[in-house]
Amino acid sequence: MPNVLALILAGGRVDELGVLTRLRPKSVMPFGGLYRIIDFPLSNLMNSGIERVGVLCQYRSSSIVEHIGSGSSWDMVGRERGVTLLPPFQGASASDWYKGTADAVYQNIDFIEAIKPDLVLILSGDHVYHMDYQEMIDFHLNVNADLTCAFVRHHNKDGPSRFGEAIIDNSFEKGGMILSYKEKPSVPHSEWVSMTVYLFNTNLLLECLRKNAKDSSHEFGRDILPSLVGEKSFWGYRFSGYWSYSRTVGEYYQANMDMIGDSPKLSITDWNVRTNLDHEAIRDRGPSLIGPNAFIENSRIHNGVKIDGEVKNSILFPGVSIGKGARVSDSILFFDTQIGEGAQVKKTITDIAVTIGRDAVVGDEHGKITVIGAGASIGMGERVEDGAEIMPAKGIRI
Repeated sequence: MPNVLALILAGGRVDELGVLTRLRPKSVMPFGGLYRIIDFPLSNLMNSGIERVGVLCQYRSSSIVEHIGSGSSWDMVGRERGVTLLPPFQGASASDWYKGTADAVYQNIDFIEAIKPDLVLILSGDHVYHMDYQEMIDFHLNVNADLTCAFVRHHNKDGPSRFGEAIIDNSFEKGGMILSYKEKPSVPHSEWVSMTVYLFNTNLLLECLRKNAKDSSHEFGRDILPSLVGEKSFWGYRFSGYWSYSRTVGEYYQANMDMIGDSPKLSITDWNVRTNLDHEAIRDRGPSLIGPNAFIENSRIHNGVKIDGEVKNSILFPGVSIGKGARVSDSILFFDTQIGEGAQVKKTITDIAVTIGRDAVVGDEHGKITVIGAGASIGMGERVEDGAEIMPAKGIRI
């Protein structure tokens, strides 16, 4: 069994997610009524038996630090296992901050060399999927690869690609040699897109990082991967399960909605996904309280939720309260959102600790997604149009 070190790229924010990532990196976005997005790669690593992990964080990293804690939530505590948080070194100039994905790993070469892994598995911290990395590692070893990247089938319908795309030969059912790789091509290049799951032989990774650091954009997809096609034993591993890259509000909303319905596309019941139950005091909250006149249909709710109104096609995080006569539909309500009596909330995402006053009307089930920032308050009887974006309250801590 090779010695594998995993590095999770978890520090970035995404402008397209607006107020939802104004105060947090995308990797710790709440997801699915209980989890954070970074719980998925962390749980995949735990379930794959990979127990030495570095988390490369930068933007507003305090929320990542609080969520990961000691790593015990994913059984990553011990002499030969653990989670190490790796923020950028803050030195004398701005160049000390991470300039890209490759630079983030380059700045931690000392960490890699101290562990002396045979393989380094580099993962994005903001994708939702369930994967056994050991199967990819076995594939990598069997074909004697220098580098193996995971790809998933995705049909581009929107013109220029938002992903790295590869042409993969048909050497094996599970994957093949990379014949061509292009990062975010202006014209569709292939139906196989990168999952940002890179498995490097350590010597090759260190060689590439040192070369890349001299003069480039400091990105794996833009610089390193294309340069290795035809030069090294570069293989593509085909993944066939559910995968969500929630870069926009619409994609994030849809991924959550994929968890509900008669035949949900995203079924995490058997995924053994773990989260830090101390974050947001999840473990200390009481049971859900469902009032005598409450109505719930096609929704996910968790402990600490109180419902005295109507909830349809929605996802409610712990601490959410729905007042009498209130109606919530097609919505995602983060921790401790309070919905007043008689209020109507439709096709809306509320961040942590949002308050919607009595008889307020927010959003439209037939319109655009409405997003309300953390700690914001909507007054009694107030109307918020569909597609609106309300800024977070000042001083809110998430």
